[in-house]
Amino acid sequence: MRPVLTAAVDLFDTMNDRGFVVLDAAALAAAVDSAGFGGLTPSWSDLPVDAWLKDGGRYRSRRHACFVVDDATVARVAHRAHWQPVEYNALHGGLERWFEPIVDDVATAAVWQQLLLTLSRWCSTLKGTQRWFVEAHQFRIDTTDGIGRPTPEGAHRDGVDFVAVILVDRHHIKGGETRVFEADGPRGVRFTLTEPWSLLFLDDERVIHESTPIQPDGTDDSNDAIGHRDTLVLTFRRGNFQGPEE
Repeated sequence: MRPVLTAAVDLFDTMNDRGFVVLDAAALAAAVDSAGFGGLTPSWSDLPVDAWLKDGGRYRSRRHACFVVDDATVARVAHRAHWQPVEYNALHGGLERWFEPIVDDVATAAVWQQLLLTLSRWCSTLKGTQRWFVEAHQFRIDTTDGIGRPTPEGAHRDGVDFVAVILVDRHHIKGGETRVFEADGPRGVRFTLTEPWSLLFLDDERVIHESTPIQPDGTDDSNDAIGHRDTLVLTFRRGNFQGPEE
């Protein structure tokens, strides 16, 4: 099922109404004022395997980095562990998970910097102007094990203010349906992101989300029979990064 898209001019009204929006690639590129996303795409083919999966899978690769963003600047901070409390991640919560850092060529690219600035300004429009503590995750979920799980923890919140999920690529897969539900209400939607560099933007305090497993779609181009789903996930939090010291 295709997502119901939100026009850029309706972004804030729609966020206030239902807690999430989906923008197509053209709307995101226009908002960021750049068409340079394609230059970042090859970096998803150089992600180390996630060694922290507690289900024993080999289907996820990733890189991670942290930034502090104010209205005009993006500052990368010293590499740190990714940490979530058990209440938000029952599978991996409570662990200090160290992932390989996002490479400098990606993190310093003009389009990357502009993306973080633009989305942080959206956050400030919705919840007040302030510094935003941003965690960035490059994910590749593949079908090496026959099935890949984008959200092995199930339907969840992330314990932040906002979450951006950007689809980068889908290759020879089926599945990967996105599901978004009110955290405290009956409404929910389900759809599949298929367009590269389209965006799902979520108010993490108001909705929960998950993506269903992926499987091979049965096609084989003779070059690569293993399918994959690549995403960029950005989380925005007020006050500080999540950590065990809180």
